[in-house]
Amino acid sequence: MLSRIPRLTNANVLVGFDTSDDAGVYKLAPELALVQTVDFFTPIVDDPYTFGAIAAANALSDVYAMGGRPLSALSILAYPDGGDLDDLEAILRGGGDKLREAGCVLLGGHSVKDEEIKFGYAVTGTVHPDQVLTNAGARLGDELYLTKPLGTGIIATAHKRGLANETDVAAAIASMLTLNQGPLPEAHGVTDVTGFGLLGHAREMALASGVSLEIDWRAVEFLPGALDYSRAGAIPGGLKNNRDFAGCDVAVADDVPPEIAHLLYDPQTSGGLLVAGTSPVGRRIGRVVPKGEKAIWVK
Repeated sequence: MLSRIPRLTNANVLVGFDTSDDAGVYKLAPELALVQTVDFFTPIVDDPYTFGAIAAANALSDVYAMGGRPLSALSILAYPDGGDLDDLEAILRGGGDKLREAGCVLLGGHSVKDEEIKFGYAVTGTVHPDQVLTNAGARLGDELYLTKPLGTGIIATAHKRGLANETDVAAAIASMLTLNQGPLPEAHGVTDVTGFGLLGHAREMALASGVSLEIDWRAVEFLPGALDYSRAGAIPGGLKNNRDFAGCDVAVADDVPPEIAHLLYDPQTSGGLLVAGTSPVGRRIGRVVPKGEKAIWVK
């Protein structure tokens, strides 16, 4: 739909909505640019405080993926009329605590009445215009690194179906609560792995960069229990959507087990960063190769 909206030309827009990147970037001065993003979703965990904290970590991730530093945030809330106010307080407190951990200040927000709870943030950060990282920066010779294990979508689905044990759920929550802040030395292209799954976001990076990405499925790390729940059929609807959308640009080797293929498409909440560069960041999972018939090769 965005392709149908006229793009306003402005020399200060360094990254706009037309590139499918994680956030927009607007140049204010020769050495200063704004990074702006917004993200919100329905509860993924039962505990309201934890839900708020995960929502904050997820929104902040887009700024980190652009090489920026988050400065301020505005909350976005949809909450049912007559909903439990103690739960609402816990959601807001969880989000606020995670923002403070990131050194990001809450300036306010907006709420509406809705029978389905939704929560998140619009986050503003800063970055030097010459140090912006985008999903279009992957270069031939770069290695691919992933900073968090996969599996939050499948584990959340297994939890809803009563299949997941509490230890595995706790590990998934700990991963989602972990901020993606930290240095990205010698990074050329970056994107955070969220709703489109690893292969969906890798596809965006490959297409934007004019290259192909080769992923070693044996090198990818998964959250505890994720493989078992994938084998058991705990497949979220978003996983199927990701495969239907991105699958035409992905070649998966015949020896890749089905449970692994599922996890490579698994939609993540507050997932890690996929980094194309020359200095190790997280776990090495592949490399950038010349553009071929497919955007992604899983071998």
